[in-house]
Amino acid sequence: MIEDNPIGLDEEVVEQLIPKLDEIQCTLWTLYHQYQKHHWLVEGPQFNDLHLFLEENYEEVHKYLDRVAERITALGGIPTSAPDAQAELSHVEHEPEGTYRVRQMLQHDLDAERTLAEILREVISEAQDLGDPGTERTLKKALTKVEDRAHHLDHFLGEDSLEHGRPNGETA
Repeated sequence: MIEDNPIGLDEEVVEQLIPKLDEIQCTLWTLYHQYQKHHWLVEGPQFNDLHLFLEENYEEVHKYLDRVAERITALGGIPTSAPDAQAELSHVEHEPEGTYRVRQMLQHDLDAERTLAEILREVISEAQDLGDPGTERTLKKALTKVEDRAHHLDHFLGEDSLEHGRPNGETA
């Protein structure tokens, strides 16, 4: 059910965007839970750095999922809130229960961020085409953060320069 929106967007526009925004906020919930799980379970020599990094990530994801959900309500929609329904709408599957090696956890996070970035780009383009700069702006901010997190995850997953350094200080 879509209510009249207080911001004056055409009903056809909001009918097209609300379901896609809802899928994004559901995907963000899945990512939030995954980052929080990894924050709780991370171990090893880089524990403190990764523990703090993962905490920053789940806090940031929560901030943007709230912004997307608020945008849904501004458009006259109701964000999906039941965890089982969110899982169905998410573009990222919940990681199976259990613990994983640190590299595997971070790879799962990077894969989820890439998926989310692709979805965001599609919906940003659609919002632009439909004449909804507010949704476009909200999603562009979220995309920038997704790309930043993916970039940092990629660095954590890079080769350890202490183990795989180039001979005699050579550079690439």
